[in-house]
Amino acid sequence: MILSRRKLLSASFATAAAVVSPCLGRAAAYPVKPVRIIVPFAAGGPNDIAARLIAQGLSDRLGQQFYIENIGGAGGNVGTGQASRASADGYTILTVAPSYAANPALFDSVPYDPVKSFDAVTLAATAPTVLTVHPSVPAATVTELINAIKDTPGKYSYASPGTGTPPHLLGELFRLSLKLDMVHVPFSSGGQAIQSTLAGHAPISFGALPPAVQHVREGALRALAITSTTPADALPGVPTIAQAGYPDFAADIWTAVLVPAGTPKDIVALLQREIARLVVLPDIKDRMAALGYRPVGDTPDECAEHIRVEATRWANVIQEAGIKVR
Repeated sequence: MILSRRKLLSASFATAAAVVSPCLGRAAAYPVKPVRIIVPFAAGGPNDIAARLIAQGLSDRLGQQFYIENIGGAGGNVGTGQASRASADGYTILTVAPSYAANPALFDSVPYDPVKSFDAVTLAATAPTVLTVHPSVPAATVTELINAIKDTPGKYSYASPGTGTPPHLLGELFRLSLKLDMVHVPFSSGGQAIQSTLAGHAPISFGALPPAVQHVREGALRALAITSTTPADALPGVPTIAQAGYPDFAADIWTAVLVPAGTPKDIVALLQREIARLVVLPDIKDRMAALGYRPVGDTPDECAEHIRVEATRWANVIQEAGIKVR
């Protein structure tokens, strides 16, 4: 039997489609239903707000609802543990902060493996922390603060948003590396920590930028350095910690996007591409800037390496300082 030309062409197109479809099918179809984004912290914090901006943007761009589920507790461990047990199909996404890298060293056990439980999508954004002091502290620079602490051992304390938080770990790195005699005073939020420094109770504070900015502008606090790799637009004229002469203390707060390990690579690539485009859109960039965030949108490999470096760095600090949360 001789096939007609039309049938031969149809068969050729069908064969070509069969070859191409395994590469394109999943990404082209995804998402076909709502996508859950787990935020392992309470609503209203920087990680939650950044995640909501990403969720809204992905909903608009991909035509399906990306919705937030806040599952707080144990410094992010509870929600992260739940995300690690979700199906690796692209319909559960996790946003994490530096606690994801630090918690395995901070807690006796965590309900996830920081290397094996998740695949990295992208480091969405970073935000600086700031070193501030009460105006009564006789220091206008980081060096002057160090000298004041060394001249009066045991006099000074520093506030942070809580034990094991990135500002606390940064404060401990500062204390240990420079052999400073000062005491950590933990609070349950960045706002409470700043209020303590405003009152002069804990005259030094390491904390996120947003709670401190207005007080610095009003002169109620003195900002000595942005403890980040780049200056903060919100506080022009305040040097970075590296510009102040102490590059080893540069550290950012960050928001990374992960998915359960084994999620199809084409879905990971799609999410990375869309989030990287999203975070540099003018309106999203401006809204993130209000939180002190800067867009990143790096590759999955770069994100995974960033988390690995952070985990090693903070594990060393936690071990040397003897910090434990049980």
